[in-house]
Amino acid sequence: MSDHVYSITEIVGTSKTSIEDAIQQGIKTAAKTLRQLEWFEVTQVKGHIVDGEVGHFQACMKLGFRYDPK
Repeated sequence: MSDHVYSITEIVGTSKTSIEDAIQQGIKTAAKTLRQLEWFEVTQVKGHIVDGEVGHFQACMKLGFRYDPK
């Protein structure tokens, strides 16, 4: 197995439905422009309150992607 080098970026996924959906939507969107995504870590769970109810769920995440060997 060869050694790998990773970079980490932070994103916030949002959803009106659930935390899980916020995670899925964030990763799905990030995967459109970031190659070699290999892992994620949820660092915070937040939300937006509207009229006394949850308006949006927010999942703050770190994403790890591997550099291509040259």
